Amino acid sequence: MPGELVIAGRAFRSRLIVGTGKYRSFQEMARAHEASGADMVTVAVRRVNLTDRTKESLLDYIDRSKIFILPNTAGCYSADEAIRTARLGREVGLSEWVKLEVIGDEQTLFPDTEDLIRATKVLVKGGFVVLPYTNDDLVVARKLIDAGAAAVMPLGAPIGSGMGIQNLANLRILRERITEVPLIVDAGVGTASDAAVAMELGADGVLMNTAIAGAQDAVMMAEAMREAVSAGRKAFLAGRIEKKLYATASSPFSGVVR
Repeated sequence: MPGELVIAGRAFRSRLIVGTGKYRSFQEMARAHEASGADMVTVAVRRVNLTDRTKESLLDYIDRSKIFILPNTAGCYSADEAIRTARLGREVGLSEWVKLEVIGDEQTLFPDTEDLIRATKVLVKGGFVVLPYTNDDLVVARKLIDAGAAAVMPLGAPIGSGMGIQNLANLRILRERITEVPLIVDAGVGTASDAAVAMELGADGVLMNTAIAGAQDAVMMAEAMREAVSAGRKAFLAGRIEKKLYATASSPFSGVVR
C-alpha cells in the first residue's frame, strides 16, 4: 500500500483501520485482522472485559506487538461520558490515543458536534491523541483541528448502514481544505468499491467494521478491503483523466495521412 499513514508522528503501514465488533467469533476476528493487513484496530472501551482476567476477552486475540489498539468511546451520548470512558481506557493500559465518539441521535448515530468539540479540547489538554468521529461539515472539522484533534474522521454514510460514500462533494471540499491533519473516512462503507471511492477522493485512510464483520465471508472481505484501499490510494496519486462530455479517440488521427 503506497506510503505510510502518519498520525501524530506515528507511522502506520496500512491506511485501512478496522474494528473488533460484530464478528461471529474472536477467532474469525483475528483471521480477518490478518487478512486486512491493518496495523491499527479500534476497541470499544465500554464493550470489552477490562477487569476480569479469568474470562475470555477480545484483547486476547489481538497481537499487540503487531497491531496498535485505538480505544473508542462508542455508546457515549455526552462529552462527560466520553471523557470518562477515554480516561478509563488509558487507566487500564489500552492507550492514550482515543477514537472519540459523542453520539447525538440514537437512530442515525450522528455525532453531537458541540459536545464532540468540547470533549476534544478536554482530552487534548489531558494528554490524549484524539481522533474524532464527526460529520462532513468543514466548519466543525476546522473547530476540531483548532481544539487539537490529531485527525478528522468524517462519516461517509451512517454507521453500519453499508450505503457507501453518500457525500462526495463534501468529502472533496474537506480534502481540499484540510491539509494539517489526516482525513480518514469513518462509517458507511459497505463493500470494496466504497473503500476505493473514499481513497480516490483523497482520503488518507478508511476506518470500517461492519462491512467486514457482517460479510458472509469476513476474511475474504477483509482481503478485498485491503486491496481496494491500496488501489484507491494509487489511483488518487496517479491522477485520473479529466471527465469530458464527448468522446476522445484512443488513437488520435493527427498526423495520419488519409
